[in-house]
Amino acid sequence: MDRLTAMRTFVEVAKTASFTQAAEHLAMSRLQVSRHVQEIESWLQQRLLHRTTRKVSLTSVGEDVLKQCEQILHQAGELESQALLQSQQLTGNIRIASPIGLAQGLLLDVIAGFTQDHPQVKIDILASDSLSQLVDERIDIALRYTNEPDESLIARKLLALDSVICASPAYLKQHGEPNSPQELAQHNCFIHQQYKQWRFVKDNQHYPVQVSGNVSANELGTLSRLAVRGNGIVLLPCDLANPLIEAGKLTPILSAYTLPSTNLWAVYLSRSYQLPVVRQFINYIANSWNKDIVRIP
Repeated sequence: MDRLTAMRTFVEVAKTASFTQAAEHLAMSRLQVSRHVQEIESWLQQRLLHRTTRKVSLTSVGEDVLKQCEQILHQAGELESQALLQSQQLTGNIRIASPIGLAQGLLLDVIAGFTQDHPQVKIDILASDSLSQLVDERIDIALRYTNEPDESLIARKLLALDSVICASPAYLKQHGEPNSPQELAQHNCFIHQQYKQWRFVKDNQHYPVQVSGNVSANELGTLSRLAVRGNGIVLLPCDLANPLIEAGKLTPILSAYTLPSTNLWAVYLSRSYQLPVVRQFINYIANSWNKDIVRIP
């Protein structure tokens, strides 16, 4: 019996609570998954799962065995990773979920560098501003902007990110520049559908402002392109805004005020799920993005 494969299969069934989903994720038949679980139960002489036609759940022994299997798989992964590093021949597939703006910007540079160093690695990008379901969509790494990562996931902070309010020079020439957050009520603001309230800080005082405008979107790249066209004011993370500001396409406004920063995290389900290539990619992006992105003075 391949005990590592049996452990990996058991962990997948436990995490998904489904033999069928585990089979899909592991590219096995449902019968193979069932046999692997039976093998590890026979080996340990313990029942690890309660099985019904509708539900799969862990026994009390299974809960303890799950933790131990995850530790063993993590250690095996570390050994595998060290061996691959020595051979410098990383292979495998990585499925990444990323916000659209990040996928079209910073992430591209990292992927280009990583795949150039490891040409046998294949990367699948799921670009969306909605939160991906890591198990259902078979995500290895999800990149997420948040200050409160999900406690049920393992999260590694990559960088902190400032935000900035900006508009095109043409818009400001035609409509004037607001001198306070309250004056934004007199302007057309492009709104991300999840952030209809913009929160400013100055001298430890908070100024929340409900903004409005003629266009909202669930994706920041669309709003940035509209702002460049001169149609309104936009709040952007600095990874999107800074290149446009440096190119003279957008101008930062209300610079006397600051906006709450957010953190970018790499999140994943369990270290035991990490193939060596996934672990090395996380290390690569962490080393590449080792500086916070702040707004241009």
